[in-house]
Amino acid sequence: MFLGVDIGTSSSKGVLVTAEGAVVARSERAHGVSTPRPGWVEHDAETVWWADFVAITRDLLAAADGATLDGLAVSGIGPCLLPADANGRPLRPAILYGVDTRATTEIAELDAEFGTAAVLARAGSPLTSQAVGPKLRWLARHEPQVAAETRMLLMASSFLVHRLTGRYVLDHQSASQCVPMYDLLRREWAVDWAEQVAPGLRLPELAWPTEVIGQVSAAAAASTGLPVGLPVTTGTIDAWAEAASVGVRAPGDAMIMYGTTMFLVQVLTDPRPHPGLWGTCGTWPGTYTLAAGMATSGAVTDWLRHLVGGEFTDLVAAAAQVPVGSRGLLTLPYFAGERTPLFDPDARGIIAGLTLGHGQAEIYRSVLEGIAYGVRHNLAAMTEAGGRAARLVAVGGGTKGGLWTQIVSDVTGLPQQLPADTVGACLGDALLAAEAAGADTSGWNPVIGTIEPYSEHTAEYDSYYRHYRELYECSTAITHFLAREQHRKGALT
Repeated sequence: MFLGVDIGTSSSKGVLVTAEGAVVARSERAHGVSTPRPGWVEHDAETVWWADFVAITRDLLAAADGATLDGLAVSGIGPCLLPADANGRPLRPAILYGVDTRATTEIAELDAEFGTAAVLARAGSPLTSQAVGPKLRWLARHEPQVAAETRMLLMASSFLVHRLTGRYVLDHQSASQCVPMYDLLRREWAVDWAEQVAPGLRLPELAWPTEVIGQVSAAAAASTGLPVGLPVTTGTIDAWAEAASVGVRAPGDAMIMYGTTMFLVQVLTDPRPHPGLWGTCGTWPGTYTLAAGMATSGAVTDWLRHLVGGEFTDLVAAAAQVPVGSRGLLTLPYFAGERTPLFDPDARGIIAGLTLGHGQAEIYRSVLEGIAYGVRHNLAAMTEAGGRAARLVAVGGGTKGGLWTQIVSDVTGLPQQLPADTVGACLGDALLAAEAAGADTSGWNPVIGTIEPYSEHTAEYDSYYRHYRELYECSTAITHFLAREQHRKGALT
């Protein structure tokens, strides 16, 4: 059997899986994020990442009933910045991925130092809030004592791997998001640029997510209950593990992950840099990916549910009775700014067209439609970059219920395949651990259905999508003013 554990934004999940891909047991722990200031989003590595991992592992081991364990793989949110000392002890809470927007000044500085075009050409991605480099520069400027003590650059997966095995290692996929410190074409650290960004910092060894890089130590076994010597793979960022869980691995395959944020990963054979997307190494050697991520998706639907009360099932059922276009509503889902392809942390949410005749059903459906327009916008950017999404696979908690996925297919005009299990990244972790052990995973998690778009709905959505794009352009000055006011008055965290 194989263990997979994933540390997510709002929960951690784990699975115990047989060599044939059957899920024997599952475990989940909910947690939150810390937002000590506007634009800051953090996790405590000890009380969230490690505590969740230990609790989930013990749950799964209890369900193993004495079965032999043959491998463990982990994944987590990323790219993150967890500064640690020479022993891997965290020096401060981890600064999370692109939802943490504190380093805007440092992004501009590094763009000026290296050149925007040069960064895109060498690193494969533009400098944005998703990049680790600007956050390292921010740390040196604002927390110089922490920066001076930092000896390790860790992320969620590499923190767990180090705690389990003692190895200081990072997978190529995660490293390729440490912009501008990784050379995408050469698949190695850009040592000269890294030294300019974080002088003197020793960078982790690089490996692929499917490589076994160590074994569970005696100390880690005592803390977790895992057997001493259990093989541990390198690990990776959760979205790429999630793509692996649903068989997104061939060129042209693409995943749409319906979660707290919406994330898309498309597999390529060669780099395709685009200023509105993230170009990264793939999960497997010889592959690259284009990635896109919206700042919110499920987070907005959850906000709305809390605002109006009630259950998701009731909201979905009511929204399903509302016609295409939500009776003349148009939503920009930028409630926490927007990542790809806008890279605008000061974008804000808008619900346009409201009248006294609109109710929660229309508003809820309009939010789902707004997120779908964002998916279409990102897929258009991928096509512009030269990536062709020949096969879309849907995964994540938002696939349940059917309405959201149907709206996305209708808005984009593209079918989406549904796998048997949408448990997520932890299943992909188990798959990567099984592959590292030589198991045949070709039969894991088969496709069991396809969501086909309704062409008449797509035609109607075309006009809404055009105005969706226009609404952002014509409202930017207003929303940026409001964002400045929010930051100035400390109204939001």
